[in-house]
Amino acid sequence: MLRGVLGGFLTGTILSGLALGTASVVTSLPEQAPPEASEVEVPAASEFNQSREDTEAEMPAADETPSADAAPKVEPPEPDDLSSLEGADTAPASQPQTGSAESTLSSPEAQSGNSGVDVDSDEPVLPSPQALAPEAPDSEEGLSISTEPAQPVQPEVEQDSGVFQPEADEEPTQPEAPEAEAADDPAADETVTQDVGDPAPVDDAPSDGAADATEENASEGEMAALDEEPEEPSGTIGDLAEGVTTDRLPSVSDDGAGAEDNPPPLVRYAAPFSNPENKPLMAIVLIDDGSSPISFEALADFPYPISYAVDADWPGAAEAAVKYRGAGLEVLAMADLPPGAGATDAEVAMQSYLGAVPEAVAVMEGTDTGLQASRAATEQLIPILQDSGHGLVLFPNGLDTAQKLISREGVPVVSVFRDFDGDGQDATVIRRFLDQAAFKAGQGDQGVIMVGRLRAETVSALLLWGLQDRAGSVALAPVSAVLRAEQ
Repeated sequence: MLRGVLGGFLTGTILSGLALGTASVVTSLPEQAPPEASEVEVPAASEFNQSREDTEAEMPAADETPSADAAPKVEPPEPDDLSSLEGADTAPASQPQTGSAESTLSSPEAQSGNSGVDVDSDEPVLPSPQALAPEAPDSEEGLSISTEPAQPVQPEVEQDSGVFQPEADEEPTQPEAPEAEAADDPAADETVTQDVGDPAPVDDAPSDGAADATEENASEGEMAALDEEPEEPSGTIGDLAEGVTTDRLPSVSDDGAGAEDNPPPLVRYAAPFSNPENKPLMAIVLIDDGSSPISFEALADFPYPISYAVDADWPGAAEAAVKYRGAGLEVLAMADLPPGAGATDAEVAMQSYLGAVPEAVAVMEGTDTGLQASRAATEQLIPILQDSGHGLVLFPNGLDTAQKLISREGVPVVSVFRDFDGDGQDATVIRRFLDQAAFKAGQGDQGVIMVGRLRAETVSALLLWGLQDRAGSVALAPVSAVLRAEQ
């Protein structure tokens, strides 16, 4: 029932809407009447509602432009005249008059009397004593001239201070006969005194040119004598440290037997080496500081020469050096100078280091403070190594100034080309570094030195690299061969 009610309600609503829409369309809109106009009351006498007369439109007049005649005229200034100066005093002023001198100067009259001062007009006045020309000494009557003058007294030679050693055959032997004659004859004493003292007077004094030539010849003779003297090695700076002496080389005798019997350590303790094919030299140095577990027997049978740098601060350095030397291997004394070491400290330290590593062929710079921290200490190494006869191996430092300075003094010194396992490199990297060193050695005349450590991986890499072709391009040599090649 409810359903029918709702359906009927909806149907009715729809039908009603349709009917209303249709009716609105069909039915016309109602007409709307327009608004009616109402009359407006015009005020009286306003004539607002009357029509106006049509008149002609007036156009605006054009603006007038100013003419040139209307511009103001500027009158030129009147010329100046001198009418205002009439009557002025234009005559020049008179020149000032100077009075004449009251008195005139007259030359003094010559004095007839003696004034007490003798003036010699023949000799000119000299500006200074240095301008005096050399004069010949006055001749003396009764001068005795000896035809056999005595030889001058030979100056005493100072004793050798230890730095330089004069040769024994350089002292000339002097004859003693003239001195004996001078002692016996009193007249000879006067003759000797006259001969040794001032030169004998002559009638004509030698000219300045002759004196200069004599001095020049004497200077040339001295320079020639200096050039002929052999160079002597410089010693230490006076053994700065008390009680410290270095292994000084023996003095060279006339026959040179001392140098042959006692050669320097660089030659005396060098391992045998030959290079018949004249290949580039390459040396390998392994550092032994006592921390390596590798046995000595494994190193004694190495297929090519290896040099060993023994740490001089290690208590077992002397024992290790003896073992290496017993196997025919070369050893180096690895040293580090104390921080801030001076010349005295360097001499004391080097004496200790060389004694700690016996039979070392050279000194090698350590990896801690090294030997180049102080310029004074580095320069002191020169006389120490010259006297001891050891070589020197340095690590690269800047422009290698220390190496150049020491090499200039005749000390055998070489810089290390590369430390190939300082950062724990593996065997592959070590072999690559060795290949680079062999290539570098083949480029120049100088040999190269490689530095490593006693590590199992390092020893294995060295054994494998020795079997490669690159190793055959160089001559693997002990370090002394490279140092001696630099001389």
